[in-house]
Amino acid sequence: MTDIDDLKDELQQLRLDYYTALQTSQYKAGFLARTSHELRSPLNSLIGLHQLILSDLCDSPEEEREFINQAHQASLKLIKLIDRIIDVAKVDYGASPLELQAVPLSKTFDRLEDLTFMQAANRGFPFTVNLPDSEVYAIADPRKLLQVLVGLVDTSIAYLEEGSIEVSACPDFEQETVEIRIDLRSPFQIWSEATDLLNQIDDPNPAAIKAQGKVSDRSNHAPSPGMNLLLSQSLLELMKGQLTIVSAAEASQAEPFTRLCCLLPLTTDAGLG
Repeated sequence: MTDIDDLKDELQQLRLDYYTALQTSQYKAGFLARTSHELRSPLNSLIGLHQLILSDLCDSPEEEREFINQAHQASLKLIKLIDRIIDVAKVDYGASPLELQAVPLSKTFDRLEDLTFMQAANRGFPFTVNLPDSEVYAIADPRKLLQVLVGLVDTSIAYLEEGSIEVSACPDFEQETVEIRIDLRSPFQIWSEATDLLNQIDDPNPAAIKAQGKVSDRSNHAPSPGMNLLLSQSLLELMKGQLTIVSAAEASQAEPFTRLCCLLPLTTDAGLG
């Protein structure tokens, strides 16, 4: 009887391993598809803009210089995106191992505010960072955690047309987790698949490039919200955390509302790691 029970347990474990491997495969396929699309956009911009210049389709030297500037911005976006993807890949494959330790969220939030408040001020957005209590520590890689939070806040500021942004932490000492919340109160839903395609040039044809006009500076300086979300999810999962989005309907809010939730293990032991 024991042998049968052992076989059942092994079969159940095999099923779990199979579904885990299947989910991982689907996730990696989605990551590849998103990455391919994201790289294709700036590449098409570069091709189309250079074709405009090489075909003498510019109306003036000023317009030609503007197209050169747009091509330069597209190349900078491409390099930045490739660097982000390589960074995540190195962590995933162990080439750049994580340094998990007790990270004081008050210091992380303080640094986050220093790195992002000027951008919010330039856009005219109310931006609030609520510092957590000093005894709240997340188990994470401090550099990667800050990278995730800065990326999410920077992208929110860059793509948001109007509204406010608030960052806070909600520790659950009983469950030993802490939820870092980035709340966006705005009618514009930037964290969705549909908006990823805005201001992106998918047609390298010179006529299409010229008809669309100036490429948005926002799309040139940061990955799209969808790509940024995918990269942030990957890093958080490697740190045993997760990233989810709560919409206005789910939060039962009277005003338009989106919450990015970064869930991480919690500790009060500052000497961990």
